[in-house]
Amino acid sequence: MEAEVKHPLMSERDLFEAIEGSMRTFIAGRPLPVSLIDAISYAIFSGGKRVRPLLSLRVCQAVAGKQGYERALPGAGAIELIHTFSLVHDDLPAMDDDDLRRGRPTLHKHTNEAMAILAGDAMTAMAFELISVQVEDSLIAQRLTHELAAATNAMIAGQVYDTMGGQDAMLEPIEQLRQTHRHKTGALLRASIRMGAIAGGASEDQLESLSIYADAIGLMFQAVDDLLDVTQTTDKMGKATGKDASQGKLTYPGLLGIDGTRGEIKKLLTQALEALSSFDSKADPLRDMANKLATREK
Repeated sequence: MEAEVKHPLMSERDLFEAIEGSMRTFIAGRPLPVSLIDAISYAIFSGGKRVRPLLSLRVCQAVAGKQGYERALPGAGAIELIHTFSLVHDDLPAMDDDDLRRGRPTLHKHTNEAMAILAGDAMTAMAFELISVQVEDSLIAQRLTHELAAATNAMIAGQVYDTMGGQDAMLEPIEQLRQTHRHKTGALLRASIRMGAIAGGASEDQLESLSIYADAIGLMFQAVDDLLDVTQTTDKMGKATGKDASQGKLTYPGLLGIDGTRGEIKKLLTQALEALSSFDSKADPLRDMANKLATREK
């Protein structure tokens, strides 16, 4: 992991380990074929940065305090299961046809296409099972389930926009790009943040501010991704680079240029930080995460 900023709330490493331990225990306890558990574990525990679950836990702490993160663990694990399912299916030959993910062979290369499809299917169901068995408050569980289901469908819609088109033809290309990424990348980031807030008992005003923060970093995350796709190497990124442009997809650098994309990232970072202006120092880790996401190099 990257060097972390220390906070009295808990270190990023401690939260990371809490997420890993929670997911390992849950996945290992599922009554599924060993080969399927192995495939899911290969995909999940492959060195991911855990941006979404970490955001969820940090948001919960910003609302509920240091130990608040424990309330957000089920939702955080569920988000990571959905995110990983989306990567596994996105890598399939029928989609992006990628051989490399996080510096390792993609799941369908490590096993086979059928197992990759089935592992993705299983992770989708497991995400909702995780919420249903670990969130004791039925109203909170219902709200988390709704957030996750809506975000999953939005993410899938984004994949359709990205690979098959279908955006409103009246929109300018930059708005078509934003529409794609609000769905494909932004939806799960938004859900991560809103689910952490809901788990922590956020007020409606807090939830609204955090949603604005979420929308800004969702677009910013993809703008950075697009920038890295044209400025970094495959070895540095741990996945193929330069594919979007070669496939004729809309990208931020393709529409705005490299300098314009950097300007867009700066603007979105400002929006994200301004959305947290009503929060006290418990939200400092969220401010740090926004800055880190804006300046990441892989």
